[in-house]
Amino acid sequence: MDHIDHIRDELREPAKELRTLIPDVMRGYGELHKAVMVDGAVSIAQKELIALAIAMTRECDGCIGAHARAAVRAGVTREQVAETAGVVIMMNGGPGTVWGPRALRAFDEASTPKDQ
Repeated sequence: MDHIDHIRDELREPAKELRTLIPDVMRGYGELHKAVMVDGAVSIAQKELIALAIAMTRECDGCIGAHARAAVRAGVTREQVAETAGVVIMMNGGPGTVWGPRALRAFDEASTPKDQ
């Protein structure tokens, strides 16, 4: 099982429970996500790279996995993810050298068809 699949599976049930406990908050978050992740002056691909950079900075494996998958769907390239990781390393120093590779691995996992 890939790392990002493991994280998603680990959080699936607790996330369902949380949605049951605070449905308005979770629905509001979902609506915010839908409102932001549209093409505009900034493309969806660019927004996913920004989100991926923030996920690396915040050291959030779940966010990295989600935005790596979304980046693949948006047509982001591996090279773009690597350069984004470079910006994270420049801005964060050492932690960026840990979370940047995590994001690249997540992107690679998201890019690989599941039947391989």
